[in-house]
Amino acid sequence: MSTLPEPSLDAYLHQAKLLAHLRQIYHTKGCLNFAEFMQIVLYAPGLGYYSAGSQKFGKEGDFVTAPQISPLFSICLAKQCAKILGTLTNPCILELGAGDATMACDIIKTLSKMNLLPKNYFILEVSADLKGRQQNTLQAQCPDFFERIIWLDSLPEDPFNGIILGNEVLDAMPVHLFKIAENNQILEAQIKLNNEKWQCEFKTATTSSLANAVDLIQESLEYPMTCGYTSEINLDLAPWLASVSKCLSHGVILFIDYGFSQQEYYHPSRHMGTLMCHYRHHAHPDPLQFIGLQDITAHVDFTAVAKAGIDADLSLLGFTTQGAFLLANDLLTTNVPSDPLQQLKFSQQIQQLIQPHEMGELFKVIAFGKNYEHSLDGFELKDYSHRL
Repeated sequence: MSTLPEPSLDAYLHQAKLLAHLRQIYHTKGCLNFAEFMQIVLYAPGLGYYSAGSQKFGKEGDFVTAPQISPLFSICLAKQCAKILGTLTNPCILELGAGDATMACDIIKTLSKMNLLPKNYFILEVSADLKGRQQNTLQAQCPDFFERIIWLDSLPEDPFNGIILGNEVLDAMPVHLFKIAENNQILEAQIKLNNEKWQCEFKTATTSSLANAVDLIQESLEYPMTCGYTSEINLDLAPWLASVSKCLSHGVILFIDYGFSQQEYYHPSRHMGTLMCHYRHHAHPDPLQFIGLQDITAHVDFTAVAKAGIDADLSLLGFTTQGAFLLANDLLTTNVPSDPLQQLKFSQQIQQLIQPHEMGELFKVIAFGKNYEHSLDGFELKDYSHRL
C-alpha cells in the first residue's frame, strides 16, 4: 500500500489530460522507451511535470534545492561568478532552468553589491508557469535590474561572453534504462500499456546506440556490470552539451548536481541504478506512480559529462564537491548575524550545504572553459578531476 500523500482532485484532473496525451503518443508509436516516456511526462508542453502549474520547489512543493535552503549557496556562487565576469568583455549570465528564481535573485543582489552586474541575465525556461512566477519574483526583488533580465525559449543563437549556470539541470534530463542479461546481452526498458495500466518491461535494445554506449562503459569499468545489473544512461548528453557550448564565445560553464564519477556510478553496489522520484518530499523509485505529478531524476555520471564537454571544444577547469566549492568561495567568512537564533539557523544552513552526510559530498560542481584560461577559486581547496 502506498505511503505517499494523496493528490488533490485538481491534480488528478490534470493528470488525466497528460495520460490521454501519453496514450495518444503510445498508440501512434506502438511502444515507448523509458527516455521517451520521461521526456513526455516531465516536459510535454502545458502538461508535463515541469511544464504544468503545480508547486514544485520549497516546503509546499516536492523537493528543496540548495538555493532555497540558504542564500549562502547563491552568494558563494555569485562570488565565483564575479571573478569570472571581471575577466571578460561585456559579459552576460545564462541560467538554465531557474526554478522559482531564488538563485537568480540572490546572485543578482550579490553582484550588484560588488558592482559587477552582467550586461544581461538570460533565463532559459521551458515552463510558461515557472516563467511567470520567475518574472513576478524578480520584478519584486530586483526592480532596478529587471529590464536586463531576458527570458529565452531556446538556447541563444548568437554566442556571448560570460557564464552559463545549471543547478540541478543535468539530473532532470531523460535517461534510458537498461539491464544486463545473460551473455552480456543489453536489454532496454520499454513502457507499455496493458489493460489500461502502464507497465515497464525490459526487452532487447531497439537502438544500437544504447548497446554501443553501454559496451563502452563496460570496457572502462574496474568491476564490469554482471547479469541482472540495472542502471541508466543519458544518450542525449553529448549533443545537448555541444549545443550549450556553441552559445559561449568566451567564458565558463558551471554545473552543480548530485552524482558520481563513472567508476562510482556503475559500481556493483549500485546494481539497481539511481533512478528516483520525488513527490511532496517523499522519495521513491516508482516512475509509474502519480505519472506527471512527480519529479523523475537520475544521478549524474560526471565522467560522461566531462567527456562530452571536451568533445564539445570545452576545457575542463575543475571538478569538486559542493562543500569544497562553497568553502573555497568564502562560505565561512560571510557576515554572521548577531541574533543568537539567527546564528543557529545560519549554522544549520551551512551544515546542510557542506556536511558529507547532507549535500556536501553527494553534490558535485564541474566547470568548463570556452576560450578561457583563468583558474577558478572554487577548485583551489580540492580538485577531483583526476577521478573522472
